[in-house]
Amino acid sequence: MSAGKSFYVTTPIFYVNDVPHIGHAYTEVAADVLARWHRQAGDRTWMLTGTDEHGEKILRTATANGATPQEWVDRLVESAWKPLLDTIDISNDDFIRTTDARHEDNVKKFLQHLYDAGFIYTGEYEGSYCVGCEEYKQDSDLVDGTGEFAGEKVCAIHSKPVENLHEKNYFFRMSDFTQPLLDMYEANPNFVQPESARNEVVQFVKQGLNDLSISRSSFDWGIKLPWDESHVVYVWFDALLNYITAAGYGYDEEKLASLWPATHIVGKDILRFHAVIWPAMLMAAGVEVPHQVYGHGWLLVGGEKMSKSKLTGIAPNDITDTFGSDAFRYYFMSAISFGQDGSFSWEDLSARYQAELANGFGNLASRTLAMVSRYFDGVVPAAGELTPSDKAIVDVVAASVAEADAAIERLAIHEAVTSIWAIVDALNGYITEQEPWALAKDPAQSERLATVLNTATEGLRALAVLLSPFMPQATQKLWDALGVEGSLGALTAQPIREAGNWNQIPVGTTVGTLEALFPRIESVAE
Repeated sequence: MSAGKSFYVTTPIFYVNDVPHIGHAYTEVAADVLARWHRQAGDRTWMLTGTDEHGEKILRTATANGATPQEWVDRLVESAWKPLLDTIDISNDDFIRTTDARHEDNVKKFLQHLYDAGFIYTGEYEGSYCVGCEEYKQDSDLVDGTGEFAGEKVCAIHSKPVENLHEKNYFFRMSDFTQPLLDMYEANPNFVQPESARNEVVQFVKQGLNDLSISRSSFDWGIKLPWDESHVVYVWFDALLNYITAAGYGYDEEKLASLWPATHIVGKDILRFHAVIWPAMLMAAGVEVPHQVYGHGWLLVGGEKMSKSKLTGIAPNDITDTFGSDAFRYYFMSAISFGQDGSFSWEDLSARYQAELANGFGNLASRTLAMVSRYFDGVVPAAGELTPSDKAIVDVVAASVAEADAAIERLAIHEAVTSIWAIVDALNGYITEQEPWALAKDPAQSERLATVLNTATEGLRALAVLLSPFMPQATQKLWDALGVEGSLGALTAQPIREAGNWNQIPVGTTVGTLEALFPRIESVAE
């Protein structure tokens, strides 16, 4: 993607019946890394996150906690969900709540448009409903219960019994869009990614789509249908619309045109909502479908999907309080292949922190700047003629920039980290090979020493730029210590796609002291 293009990226809006765990934070960080990269590349970037606050599950949870639904969601949004963004350094441009007037008002406009166009009709429906998923389930979505639920059919995701519901509802003519969706998937193979997710969606739609029940009349916590206030809209039909109501649908068409379509980053458990129902809704309304829907894998703890209900949820601050937000962000973006399931363990986190961050990157930065201070009074020296070893570093950096940018374009975030980390490994090997501490003992090698440390310092500059979307705090500290003007995250400081350009630190720049970017951690409480 060339600089100046629009890049609108979204997380799901998270259901606020409970506090966030690291599975939620994983999705937030992934979207944030993409947003930060594109911003620093000069692309017109917008990142949206937010909260989903309607539905029966919220109503039941609020009642169980002695609160009204609005009191309950207000409390959780302010005490848990917004603070999460600070805990893990999310740079979102907007935060949408489905109880916001800008959302509710324009959901009604969208619904009325579909109703007037004949895409909504009345009918009756009976089926198995999972309150946890807020979704009617097919028999194939159910499994045999165990323990206290033995002998019952339970939701495969929540492991809790489903409820049989029989209601007179309003329906969306989703069956009309079976072939249009299949045509769209074929014309745009990248619409759903990764490939495993695409295959699942295509096979599901090929079976034929049923019309979708989009209203409930048995409770009133939701957005009322504009033509029948005895019904509230189905929570997913409401929630999916956040991506355009936040972007201006119904009230700022110029803003919508400048941002839309979006790239949606979602967990694979909600892939069908985003890759089937959502584009069908947009087609019916005459709105362009999203640019892409990317369904990443689950975080697993003890072999199970991260879940509060199963007591496998880990609060993000359980990690950040010990390791810091940069280590949190780096670990989950590098240790797990984005798009696949990944297991979390404290042992793996601790080992990677020590080996890759403290000893690999952190030690490289501190010892390079320490040698500039020791041998050149803290002033970046001019390089002499470059040897093949020096040129190899220049080549590694240039290749890493191109490879990382291409990986980000594919949303292969883990591959981007791997490409960038080739610079860390190359610089550590370079310093070991060149032995600047030995060169410093021989006055005749002063020019060679200057070239080695100039090369290493330039490599650190490139690393600070490339790693800033992943580790904004540590890289800003490094950037400041390098003596470079401006905020690292600002395009004017260093466009990320130009990080491979050499000689970006003016000769004579004074470097500062650098405290340990990743201090040693003696023990980890599990």
